[in-house]
Amino acid sequence: MTNAPQRAIGIDIGGTGMKAGIVDLLEGTLLSERVRIPTPKGATPPDVLSTAKQLVGLLGPDAEDLPIGVCFPAVVKNGVTLSAANISDEWIGLDADGRFGEALGRDIRFVNDADAAGLAELKFGAARDQPGFTIMTTLGTGIGSAFLFDGKLVPNSELGHLEHKGESIERWASAVARERDDISWSKWAKRLQHFYDRVEALFSPDLIVVGGGVSKNPEKFLPMIETRAPIVTAVHRNNAGIIGAASLILS
Repeated sequence: MTNAPQRAIGIDIGGTGMKAGIVDLLEGTLLSERVRIPTPKGATPPDVLSTAKQLVGLLGPDAEDLPIGVCFPAVVKNGVTLSAANISDEWIGLDADGRFGEALGRDIRFVNDADAAGLAELKFGAARDQPGFTIMTTLGTGIGSAFLFDGKLVPNSELGHLEHKGESIERWASAVARERDDISWSKWAKRLQHFYDRVEALFSPDLIVVGGGVSKNPEKFLPMIETRAPIVTAVHRNNAGIIGAASLILS
């Protein structure tokens, strides 16, 4: 892989914010400041594309001509977005690779946001050289997940859509649900305990990695959760999506 690029842009599109940065693909670190713009209300494709162009512009001249990886809260197959969680239904069935490539004027690699975070931890973080089955979970607007088995990503798992009382469990146990319901960290940890109990009963992972915005404050909830497998914080915390999206350029 002697001709592989050493730098790329990662764009992380979330339910509340869109973030981007220039990534060192050898070290898995940010070479630039992380830039952020709130996700446009409704998150329609034209508005998200316009915001993505703004983000690339904010990265300055160093971002010119760099390849771009994008991660997004949807099931993604062959560059087409097949679902829409916390975003506009207009994304369902959209050729996201093509639309982003046209808007940004360069080749694009597109992936599910939690899968991108998983790739960052697989290549540069907590799951690096980890044998067996690792499950990455991202706790934010929803609950994302990435399945990592013996160094490979198994894409498009959706553990946030496990059912709880007739609806997706992420509506009850996500970080946004804690804020919406105005509950303590300890009460939220009990909800997470229920979620991780379900995950372990179904999949028996060898390692659980916790990412997302709340991974900046693991001491507030993680010690209250008991799992059979080791449960650790993502090394790249809330930058994992950006780093993992950029690393798609190497695949």
